[in-house]
Amino acid sequence: MSIHRTNPRPRISAATAALLLALTGAASYGITAPLPAYAATVVLQAESAPLTGGTRVETEHAGYTGTGYVGGYTDANKGNASTSYTVQSANAGNGSVKLRYANGTGSAKTLTLTAGTTSQQITLPATSGWASWSTVDVPVTFTQGTNTLALKFTTADTGNINIDSLTATTPDTTTEPGPTDPSGVGATLPFTTYEAEAGTFKASTIGPDRTYLSVASEASGRKAVKLTQTGDYVEVKLTKPANAINLRHSLPDSGDGKGIDATLSAYADGTALPDLQLTSRYAWVYGSYPYTNNPGEGQGHRFFDESRVTFDRTLPAGTVLRLQKDAGDTASSYTIDLIEAEETGSAGTLPSGYVSARDLGVTPNDDQDDTSALQTALSTAKSQGKGLFLPAGTFNISDHVNLSGVKLRGAGVWHTVLRGTGLKGGLFGQGGTSTVENLMIDGQNTVRDDAGGHAAIEGDFGTGSVIKNVWIQHTKVGLWISGPTDGLKASDLRIRNTYADGVNLHGGVRNTVISHSSLRGTGDDALAMWSDGAPVTHSAFRNNTVQLPTLANGAAVYGGSGNSVENNLISDTVVAAAGITVSTRFGEPFSGTTTVSGNLLRRTGSMEVNWNAKLGAIWVYADLHDITQPIVLTDNTVEDSTYSGLLVTWQKQVSDLRVDGLTIDRTGHHGIEGNVSGKGTFSHTEVARTAAAPLDMTGGFTIQRGSGNSGW
Repeated sequence: MSIHRTNPRPRISAATAALLLALTGAASYGITAPLPAYAATVVLQAESAPLTGGTRVETEHAGYTGTGYVGGYTDANKGNASTSYTVQSANAGNGSVKLRYANGTGSAKTLTLTAGTTSQQITLPATSGWASWSTVDVPVTFTQGTNTLALKFTTADTGNINIDSLTATTPDTTTEPGPTDPSGVGATLPFTTYEAEAGTFKASTIGPDRTYLSVASEASGRKAVKLTQTGDYVEVKLTKPANAINLRHSLPDSGDGKGIDATLSAYADGTALPDLQLTSRYAWVYGSYPYTNNPGEGQGHRFFDESRVTFDRTLPAGTVLRLQKDAGDTASSYTIDLIEAEETGSAGTLPSGYVSARDLGVTPNDDQDDTSALQTALSTAKSQGKGLFLPAGTFNISDHVNLSGVKLRGAGVWHTVLRGTGLKGGLFGQGGTSTVENLMIDGQNTVRDDAGGHAAIEGDFGTGSVIKNVWIQHTKVGLWISGPTDGLKASDLRIRNTYADGVNLHGGVRNTVISHSSLRGTGDDALAMWSDGAPVTHSAFRNNTVQLPTLANGAAVYGGSGNSVENNLISDTVVAAAGITVSTRFGEPFSGTTTVSGNLLRRTGSMEVNWNAKLGAIWVYADLHDITQPIVLTDNTVEDSTYSGLLVTWQKQVSDLRVDGLTIDRTGHHGIEGNVSGKGTFSHTEVARTAAAPLDMTGGFTIQRGSGNSGW
């Protein structure tokens, strides 16, 4: 519930989602070394896509797959009817789309398929009737990363067909997709994660413990390994080759709250690697919200930070990687949570259509303030009709670098770094269609300062902008996107250890999708949509992996219309947090349907220590305004909730809650709990292994039971 809405600049917002089906597949991370090929094929059901221009979901004719098909490609909607789909591809190259359709008109018809900036008209021969379905194969050229496909009835087409699904086959990839949860939810990630406690160790362990202000409560899975004695170690066996790791760790703070620096020794199959350079400078805050760096205020938390290191060689699969406290490693303890290992690939080189920042007088690694030079270089590149390429190296920025209809591209997240100064330094959108990709933004924030700090990326991003493959850490906020942004696609992000929200869509943002991203250790909502002053509409948080927000929710929707939270994997919320909340605590009232669909929530929910309130894994909260518009919860799974699986509260009414396909397995309190007026329908809702009564609903809330319910 992002409990604190004081503005960190244009404080981030509630957002929302049109029902788009995101596809899994390997994302592009600039890997250039030859690796085993892997082809990804994914099915997109048409009824789950955003529908525009008169297209609509229908079920009249039999034989469709999924829950329906899309009609409305009729003469009345010619020139307007369209559906769109998002496909992840790990490599650029040739692939295909297989379109399943019905055409009962008796003659061949046409539609137009667009992929990025290219389009092609496709012919759809007649089928034997409207309940008879056929397929056509269409060649498509994919780009690396996120691809948007649209099936349109243009003025040059004859239309009048029904669409059941699209099956997209992306080109052979340069690497296998990163692991996703076996359930298929969450982000496709480029690294392999090794939990320390699942490895081999000579050390002590902490956890499991969810008690607020305990170190284990902020560890992945609520467990970690603690090295305290010389010779203590933890080791894991690599299942894939890697030349880099990102380590999540906790070191003690210093007495003055400024943190300590310390090395940790590393070995590969017994051979020493360069020492890891660790710090607690960006960890540990104290006192009451918004917290300070003064240990004298007590209540220390935000225990963990992350450090990344590249090796001078690639460690093959099967290598035993050991982290060990040797005599020269001077921290009193090293708490190791997890290791993420991957291959970084070679640094990207100058692409076609771009000009190098170095050629425009911006020099990496010179320890100079590059803010002004970068701003000038962006203007020069734009005047030449080109994008600006940032070669490998570190660029120091002490203020906003403004973006207005420009392209900014780095050499890869392991190679190009924009380094903030103090609380400052970030990218600021000022309208126009911009692209930001393949770089890291590394701030120097050590405390939350809403008024003085900068977000990594914030502002108005116009229409159709793209943010892709960006790593963000140690900033106030990751992405703070403000209206009237329309159609922003942000994907393949790593947002870690921010002092406020990870992503927030704020006031008047439309048609924006955040997908296939990893967010961990945020200091407020990991993903938030905030309808502050104007509604966030038709936006989505889709296929993201969210871990350990140290305050507030995994994902939150505060007002708006047509928004969704879909297919996300959310785990280990810490305090004042649900896994997912739909709430009128902040912002404008809801003005349309909100959908929460296909999410997997593990060890979520927590205590709101200011209220002494037990928050559920999913929380529908009617606070400042009634929630009269539909809240639709479909096919969500709650595992091992700290308190109740579904919580519905409080002072106002929730008059149209629709639950279908909710599985709640193991809770620390009730299965379904509420204290609210209103009504809701429940079908295919299963509750098992609750610590308290499976159902505890008061306040006059009326439950209408459909089919398929059990356990409550």
